[in-house]
Amino acid sequence: MDIRTLKNKTKTYLAGDWTGDKAAIDKLHQWNEGNRWSLHFIDVHDLAQSRDNSNNCSIKNSLRTRMGISKTFVLIVGEHTKSLRSGVCYLCEWYRANSCLLGHSVDNRSYVDYECDMAVKENAKIVVLYNSTVVVRNKCPEVLRNKGIHKPMKKFNLDTWNVEWDYQTVKSAIND
Repeated sequence: MDIRTLKNKTKTYLAGDWTGDKAAIDKLHQWNEGNRWSLHFIDVHDLAQSRDNSNNCSIKNSLRTRMGISKTFVLIVGEHTKSLRSGVCYLCEWYRANSCLLGHSVDNRSYVDYECDMAVKENAKIVVLYNSTVVVRNKCPEVLRNKGIHKPMKKFNLDTWNVEWDYQTVKSAIND
């Protein structure tokens, strides 16, 4: 399927630290795929993937295409979300002396910052989920800090004294 031919904005775009917050992203996918859960979305990343060896410009172009068919933008915020640098041009093999040897414009935003900016530009429904029991907005990229719905993905269970995933809060945030 060529996602560039899709015109309807019906998909959900997931963004986050795919290494540090992988458990939270996996939990969203588990809830989405499980028969007993009523959370349902189509993750735009399942329609097309970038290769890890692609240059940053190509990956950002692919992200822009995916965002173009997305209605909802879900950002998972964890401990390191604001400090992510993956995707900045100065880390690319083609970057030299403030320019791109391939002739592309230089963009020193991380992939996450780029995705957040696109979500605002595309007027997507914004859901910010914190891989935590609390919402700590200063961990969120500044462009989204005061936009959209902000909810924790976890809760403290007073009966068991354990931290657990909070399906109901996440479901209501995404499905609102």
